[in-house]
Amino acid sequence: MDFKEYQDKAKKTALYPNVGSNFIYPTLGLTNESGEVAGKIKKVLRDKNGIIDENTKSEIKKELGDVLWYLSQLSTELNLSLDDIANENLQKLSSRMERNKIHGEGDNR
Repeated sequence: MDFKEYQDKAKKTALYPNVGSNFIYPTLGLTNESGEVAGKIKKVLRDKNGIIDENTKSEIKKELGDVLWYLSQLSTELNLSLDDIANENLQKLSSRMERNKIHGEGDNR
């Protein structure tokens, strides 16, 4: 499956107020689900000495799927394609590598 296919299929499962003109709902969902990923990682550090077992990995995978869904839906709400987002991101990172600007701060380095 590629990003376009995923985004098209994910859009069909969107059930929230004002789908198609509501970027706030998926933004909040993305933040929430990202926090759930971070919470699971925190508990790995606290309870499992930083070792991720297969069960934990499976649970994190589910949360990452939720992150992907909300990212996809937010992109759809903004009329952006995940393919374009991914390609642009890799171009940006490649440029930074070529210019030795991977380290540091700021979006436009």
